Amino acid sequence: MWLMSRLPLTLQWRVGKLIGELAYRLIPRRRHITEVNIRLCFPELSAEEQQKLVRKAFHSNGIGIMEIGLAWFRDPKVYLPVTTVHGLEHVDAALERGNGILLLGGHYSTLDLGGSLVTEFIKADVMQRDHNNPLMNAIMTRARERRYGVALDSKNLRGLLKQLKQNRIVWYATDQDYGRKGIVFAPFFGVPAGSITATSRIAERSGCAVVPFSHFRRENQPGYDIYFHPPLENFPSGNDMADATLVNHTIEQEIRHHPDQYLWMHRRFKTRPSKDDPDLYRKDPH
Repeated sequence: MWLMSRLPLTLQWRVGKLIGELAYRLIPRRRHITEVNIRLCFPELSAEEQQKLVRKAFHSNGIGIMEIGLAWFRDPKVYLPVTTVHGLEHVDAALERGNGILLLGGHYSTLDLGGSLVTEFIKADVMQRDHNNPLMNAIMTRARERRYGVALDSKNLRGLLKQLKQNRIVWYATDQDYGRKGIVFAPFFGVPAGSITATSRIAERSGCAVVPFSHFRRENQPGYDIYFHPPLENFPSGNDMADATLVNHTIEQEIRHHPDQYLWMHRRFKTRPSKDDPDLYRKDPH
């Protein structure tokens, strides 16, 4: 990854696309998960269009693997000439409130590089789930601590609240399936999805602003766009379902701009509203 990060960006994208194509062909389990997610979330597309989106998602996430190397082993300043940030004024205005900012992110394929680039424009901390591989985790954490102020464990809510109390910005993502604990089933692309309520609790206890944030690679030329949006209004509302629905809708709207650049390989709908509901990812034996 260190060596590949030294290649020109256009060549890295080509190699990443090849990695994605190989994964599409050689990892049928992840392809099946992606196909199920795309079918559920984009029913308006024809079967052919859905399959094209599945393949393109693998290509985008293959490029994302290359971009992890850029985030971990290169100085993000190298890519500032091809990076544009939009809506930075929303961050400045939210900081003036003095209660910190929860950056509402998502698992886009530009995850690590987008986060690395954003630290060139703002001072932020990050919440992360430790990698299962100790070596990978050490490299990932070292790289993130160089870019961010603090890399917090995803379960360290006390540490998160401490950072917000100091009027810090913390990157935070809620868009994966974390099991049955502390969730409601709010719609995500119209499908009931286990959605954590911790975001509401954090905002309630800290008084922080919740600022939607996304990052995408450009379609037709090497480069990146980073977007900050106005803080969520009337959040928290006191209604967990309403809050989770708003969060999901906000992330969904960002995904729709570049649907292939999302991590569709994750079983987002693994946890079902009833334990008796069928597994959406189980293959029909017939």
